Order: sequence, then C-alpha cells, then structure tokens
Amino acid sequence: MSWIKEISYKDATGQLKRMYDRIKGPNNNIDNVLSIHSLRPHTLVGHMGLYKNVLHNSNNTLPKWYLETLGVYVSNLNQCSYCVDHHSIGLKRLINDDSRFQEIIACLVNDKLQDHFKYQYLAGLQYAKQLTLSHHTITESNIHTLREQNLSDGEILEINQVVSYFNYVNRTVVGLGVNTDGDIIGLSPNDSDDAENWNHS
Repeated sequence: MSWIKEISYKDATGQLKRMYDRIKGPNNNIDNVLSIHSLRPHTLVGHMGLYKNVLHNSNNTLPKWYLETLGVYVSNLNQCSYCVDHHSIGLKRLINDDSRFQEIIACLVNDKLQDHFKYQYLAGLQYAKQLTLSHHTITESNIHTLREQNLSDGEILEINQVVSYFNYVNRTVVGLGVNTDGDIIGLSPNDSDDAENWNHS
C-alpha cells in the first residue's frame, strides 16, 4: 500500500467515510493514491477537486486522450510507475485502438515524441517535459511557441494544469511509497459533465 498508515474503507468514519463513499469503485475499492490521504481527509478533498477538474471536466477543449497522454508522459519522466500503470489503462480505453495505443506508449516511454506527435500535440508535450524537468528555464517565449501551434491560451492553461497536477501526484505517490497492491488499475471518475461526481468506474 504505502509507507505510512492508511485507514481502510471498512474502518473509515465521519468525513473520511463520506469522502470514500464519493470516490469508491467496485466492491468499495479505494485507489491507494486516494487512501494515502486518509489521515488528513481535507487533503483528499483538495486532491479530488483538482484531479476531477483538470482531467475530467467537459469544459476542457483538448481531447481527453491527449490530457491522459500528458499525464502518462509526465509520470514516466518522474519515474512514477504507479501513475504510468493507472493512466496508461485509461489512455488505452479512450483511444480504443491497440496498435495506436502501443505506438503512443512506445514514443512516450522512449521519449521519442516526434515518432507519433506533430504540431500542437508535440509542442504541448515538449512544454510538459520542460515544465517537469527544468521549469526554471521557461520564459514567455515558450508560451508564444505554443500559440504559434494554434493552441489557445485556454488550451495552454489546460496543458499547464494537467502537467502541474501530475507533478504533484507523482511526488505524493513516490514520496510516500504508494504501490498498486489491491488497486483496480485504470478506474477514473468518468462523468465529465458533473464536477461533483467523483465515483470511480
């Protein structure tokens, strides 16, 4: 599970139980990345609000598969196998094309983005890498580069927020030794039209 104490669904009470009821998957399963917050449920509220809105909100205009791709790429850069495992399955489900999925995963894992991506998708992934590994080198010119690839400022914000979220969650997972033991890999809150629906399926 992790290197710190966690409270299981069956032992949860009060605010934590209410939160667990909102996010649980089949058979009351709680992903370890979420149960890691169990000693401070208020941080779970913040995590889920951020996660649902940056990755699973119908007001985003970039394709959901691309947002998941950004997450897998950032997680691989951060050597967070937990998030790579979970979000690769989510990406595979969204793409629904096994050969295309394998091509995407290969280019992300090998960091050969040009093998599959072009134009705004490639530029967004390059920005993701810079924001993850050398954020201090980013200047306004990097934003101009994204605009030149026909990304709107709102879409640039979407990329920035997804990348920033995954950097946050990767460090939560790696820093506390969270593993996938007991998880149902690839569950997510898929009702993108309802920001308050955090149920995992």
